[in-house]
Amino acid sequence: MNRKLGAILLLLLLLFIPEPGWSQCAMCRAVLESGENQEVAEGINNGIIYLMAVPYILIGVLGYFIYKKMR
Repeated sequence: MNRKLGAILLLLLLLFIPEPGWSQCAMCRAVLESGENQEVAEGINNGIIYLMAVPYILIGVLGYFIYKKMR
């Protein structure tokens, strides 16, 4: 029961703290702050998020299949 509660609390914590995911690298930030086009900046931010999320999703799916196979 404690493990399930801990997992739920961790999930809620991760859902309510999305701000660090929208940060930028120093070079991207410098280039985008000099421009006026905010749509480009938002597109680059979204691209960074997608590039960061894909490996975690793939590892999660692989872990799920390994878990199901071992069970």
